[in-house]
Amino acid sequence: MSKLPEWLEDLFCRADIRINGRRPWDLQCHDEAAYDRIAGDVSLGLGESYMDGMWDCEALDQFFDRALSAHHDKKVPPSPALLIGIAKARLLNRQNKHRSIEVAKVHYDIGNAFYEAMLDPYMQYTCAYWNGAAQGLASAQEAKLDLICRKLALAPGEKILELGCGWGGFARYAVEHYGVEVIAYNISAAQVEWARAKCKGLPVEFRLQDYREATGAFDKVAAIGLCEHVGYKNYRSFLELAHRCLKPGGIFLLHTIGRNHSVHHLDAWMDRYIFPGGMLPSAAQLGEAMDDLFVLEDWHSFGTDYDRTLMAWHANFEKSWPRFSAEYGERFYRMWRYYLLSCAGGFRSRQIQIWQLVLSKDGIRGGWKGIR
Repeated sequence: MSKLPEWLEDLFCRADIRINGRRPWDLQCHDEAAYDRIAGDVSLGLGESYMDGMWDCEALDQFFDRALSAHHDKKVPPSPALLIGIAKARLLNRQNKHRSIEVAKVHYDIGNAFYEAMLDPYMQYTCAYWNGAAQGLASAQEAKLDLICRKLALAPGEKILELGCGWGGFARYAVEHYGVEVIAYNISAAQVEWARAKCKGLPVEFRLQDYREATGAFDKVAAIGLCEHVGYKNYRSFLELAHRCLKPGGIFLLHTIGRNHSVHHLDAWMDRYIFPGGMLPSAAQLGEAMDDLFVLEDWHSFGTDYDRTLMAWHANFEKSWPRFSAEYGERFYRMWRYYLLSCAGGFRSRQIQIWQLVLSKDGIRGGWKGIR
């Protein structure tokens, strides 16, 4: 009979998580073989054994909030798979053009109807802005889009470059509300097809190309949720591209998830099942990449808003799941639930953040006026 190793049992105890306890955040074990899988590789073992139905938890978001608040990620011994992953990340550029296509196939091209059911009308798949005025997810996402437009100081007739555009929500909002023109780059065929249909007749051009192929001169540049796919070996070249594409006096807005400390890899489970090759930057890594390149005008952190955004996505996902269960299957359901709620716990515990950086090419005369 498998038994939970003493070191792992101690970690659960420190986080006040009980095996087969009665509280929403307690782990309910259905198969004790899960213990060996978790002990062998906490990240993959915990996630895969959950996907396989070996354990359950009523409130996974609370489970992960408690585990991460107890800093379990710093107390778990590295597994062979983790060490291999770190070595690969250091030796290889896992976010080069060829490898970057994988995340589009694995994650973004799984079905527009599925994402329509989970997201808002602008199909925003990044953190919403719950600024007190938001009445729900759709309102909070529009508040985020307007916040970005105001920070960029968009003006009618300006030409905007968007690097990594998702389903085109920012481009559509900026064109409709601020009278600008947008050229946007994206490697997801499904997203570009959806975006082109929604923006038909608007001054928006969606290019099915890697962001590294962007050319031209623009008044403003935006990258909303792209930096998580750029990789630490490419941060400098990414920022150099944005700088090169900006006209004199231009502004670059960078919206990204961030980590509290520098790493060179992503969580092994997330890397395998959700965002292949993904990596979250630290403030130090971004600071080094922008050194002597941009003037940092503003660094806005509002990561707790992502907790609320993820819980809203999860509620929509659960509500709409009966429409998709036959197509995607039970293992996908458990995978997606684990993904959304573990991320919510991560933001709630403040182990990961959301940042919006306003970077100017030459420094804004008179200073940047703080916008929130």
